[in-house]
Amino acid sequence: MKYTAIVVLTESSLAIARQIQAVIPNSQIYGLKHRVSSADIFYERFGDTLKQIFTEGNGIVGICAAGILIRTLAPLLSDKRAEPTVLAIAADGSAVVPLLGGLNGANELANQIGKALSVKAAITTSGQLHLQANLLSPPKDYVLVNSDQAAKTFVADLLAGAKVSLIGEAQWLSGIDFSENGSHLIEILDRVSNDSDYCKPKPNHLVYYRQIPIKTGSLAIVGIGPGSRKWMSAEVRELLQNATDLVGYKTYLDLIADFNEGKILHASDNRVESDRAKLGLNLAAAGKNVVIVSSGDPGIYAMAAAVFEVLATKENPEWEKIQLQVAPGISAMQAAAAQVGAPLGHDFCVISLSDILKPWETIALRLKAAVQADLVIAIYNPVSSQRPWQLIAAKEILIEARSPETPVVIATSLGREKHSVKVINLEQLSPDLIKNQINMQTILLIGSSQTRRIQRSNDEVWVYTPRTYPKVIA
Repeated sequence: MKYTAIVVLTESSLAIARQIQAVIPNSQIYGLKHRVSSADIFYERFGDTLKQIFTEGNGIVGICAAGILIRTLAPLLSDKRAEPTVLAIAADGSAVVPLLGGLNGANELANQIGKALSVKAAITTSGQLHLQANLLSPPKDYVLVNSDQAAKTFVADLLAGAKVSLIGEAQWLSGIDFSENGSHLIEILDRVSNDSDYCKPKPNHLVYYRQIPIKTGSLAIVGIGPGSRKWMSAEVRELLQNATDLVGYKTYLDLIADFNEGKILHASDNRVESDRAKLGLNLAAAGKNVVIVSSGDPGIYAMAAAVFEVLATKENPEWEKIQLQVAPGISAMQAAAAQVGAPLGHDFCVISLSDILKPWETIALRLKAAVQADLVIAIYNPVSSQRPWQLIAAKEILIEARSPETPVVIATSLGREKHSVKVINLEQLSPDLIKNQINMQTILLIGSSQTRRIQRSNDEVWVYTPRTYPKVIA
């Protein structure tokens, strides 16, 4: 299966490589060993690696000078129609230059990357510049019926001023200024015609394109649970087994390592949700069976919302054809609750303390409303190295209306090797405890006024919130 290699020489180019990977389906980042910290594939010899990728027919996007790519690949050039795409990207992302593979989509790929990097691609193909379409290299769902030479003559005529008419419809030709009575004609064939005339040599003033069906890909956003394999649903297992590509935060892909064999892995940092969503959608649009992996449940502070946010932009019309589904998983709050009993047995709410996507003022307002409504509160993302103060601030809001003895469940790394679960009182939620025992892998369950404990003789503590609630006396 062909792919595109994004070749990186320095650590400083990794961020740009990840941006590019998000818009190129079936791409892998090649990092120079000892100079790049993370990549899909590491290499030692730049020239040998490029030549191997090229001779195997795979595309190359080099984040480096155009000259080094040209000098390396020049001895291998022979067939313009067969050569794969080769692009040079400036190390700071300021230039996108298609070098080879114009007949295999290099210009279109350059425009796609340029859009992702917010720069204008350096397109030099005359037909592309003046006609706003590459008539020699139609999109993947069209086939040029004429010979290359006939099409070249046709394009040359148009560049010289010949008028052209269109029979049929094709969005990719919308940039051409068509005439009602042109001397030249482009016709779009919806299917293979039985007319033998289409198999004969075509006059130079006629060009035909046949539309072909494109394989529809699929995208599933799945939740693998908090970490333990026993908490993964049968539906999620089946989707992982049948996937061609797995997309996700590297830590989550490591948790499902036994599903990775034979799959193309697209691992990334935890803070690039939109890029990850776009990559998954583009892979599926290219016909792949893609699974985007979340821990817990994908619809709770996870990738499902990120995918739909990107989908709503309608950036790529091909996304409309994707078979899309969300497969639920056991959430961290469910797993935490199950470890201690039934603290979520009555009304509850869920609040994240992360202020990356919403301001702290909104978080504080929601905490106050939850306290006033006397709800059990599940708290996600309680602290991080950049915001160690917020959980203390949240406690101050909570303890204004909750008893100091309110049960608080602290569950960390559930389902993983070093998991821990403990029950404390709200007043014990001290700065020292927060610093030493709570992190981004921790979820807290704050009891309501009705949440109760059951102390067992073996020091075991169960926590539950009764299903009944006292009547409010007006």
